[in-house]
Amino acid sequence: MADHAKGTTGQDRIHKGHYLTLLAAFLGWMFDGFEMGLFPIVARPALLDMARASAIESPEAYVGWWMGIITALFLIGAALGGWILGWLGDKIGRVRALSLSILLYSLFTGMGYFAQEPWHLGLFRVIASIGMGGEWSLGVALVMECWPERFRPYMAGIIGAAANFGFLSIGVIAFTIPVTPDSWRWMWLVGVVPALLVFFITLFVPESTRWKESVGKGHTTPLREVFARVRLRTTIIGILLTSVALIGTWGSVQWIPVWVDQLVGPSMPHAKAMVGMWSGLGAIVGCIGGSVLWRNAGRRVSYFTLCLVSLAACSLLYRGGFAYGMTFQILVFFAGMTTAAFYGWFPLFLPELYPTRMRATGQGVCFNTGRVFAAVGSLTSGQLVAFFDGDYAKTGALITLVYVVGMACVWFAPETKGKPLPE
Repeated sequence: MADHAKGTTGQDRIHKGHYLTLLAAFLGWMFDGFEMGLFPIVARPALLDMARASAIESPEAYVGWWMGIITALFLIGAALGGWILGWLGDKIGRVRALSLSILLYSLFTGMGYFAQEPWHLGLFRVIASIGMGGEWSLGVALVMECWPERFRPYMAGIIGAAANFGFLSIGVIAFTIPVTPDSWRWMWLVGVVPALLVFFITLFVPESTRWKESVGKGHTTPLREVFARVRLRTTIIGILLTSVALIGTWGSVQWIPVWVDQLVGPSMPHAKAMVGMWSGLGAIVGCIGGSVLWRNAGRRVSYFTLCLVSLAACSLLYRGGFAYGMTFQILVFFAGMTTAAFYGWFPLFLPELYPTRMRATGQGVCFNTGRVFAAVGSLTSGQLVAFFDGDYAKTGALITLVYVVGMACVWFAPETKGKPLPE
């Protein structure tokens, strides 16, 4: 443990504790991505099944309406979880709070198996999302406080890619066993698997030495400090930057499997899984590749570039008028690569905004308050789908204009490149 402590104070020697913290954060965020990717795959079959049972006359409008509501509930729950569990991580430690978050999201995802009505799915989803919202800020804080400074850009890319390995995994499973209105419940049971990870984290993962030293200095009030006048501008900017990326993802990109399922109809039930895999694979490339590209670039220039290429990729996908096929799948790959690369940038940038005593709280507030705005985007998407008579392409094209806002806002953010994590 002494060697591990050295690693956390800036030494470049890498020890077992470093790898254990990285593995815990990676697996936690990977399964988080698995759980997030599960709903877009299962949503339409499940809601069509429920619409059929209730003799709904307009099933597509029913699916779009409930898809928007449940996604919004998920995002609001995730925001709440990020605030609560981020604060808890600054109070009781990263490891214990991380274990709680994973247990919460895995058990309540599994409860989806028992859903009989759309509001059942919404209830289970919002409780599970509280755990998902907390996991990100806790895992990022744990890794960034453990690993030496020179590795942080690579750690950001690896953690950012983790969720997309989860998206890719759920796509592979759904492709192997197609999810239809007659066979969708079993997928929720797969979501219980991450609960096993809690035992590994509790028994083997060391706590952040930086956090121990920080709380040893006296009583902390992390939530109050995050919104103190001296840091309020930074917190608002962090919320704005995360909101742009999250609105783009949850208001548009997350709807691609639903859109494809509509395009191909019941004759190709595996198509939504295929685009899920393409999107997940692109996201992995974007997060890991991006960490190399922005290692030497300024934080503001990197974010601006991500907004620009995301806008270009999404405009081509949604406005190009392509039928489902290989070209369409390649465009989904590039849309996934560009829009998900933000989630490799945030683990690098957000920890640089706050000192250790409030880092998990600050990250949780920024990232997860962004999810509240993304919830509004998701509800708007559901209404736009109905307004455009079920046209997901027009909805996606309109929602992804949010990246223009990000291109303007980022120039008000602090430039933190080359600076160590604040103590």
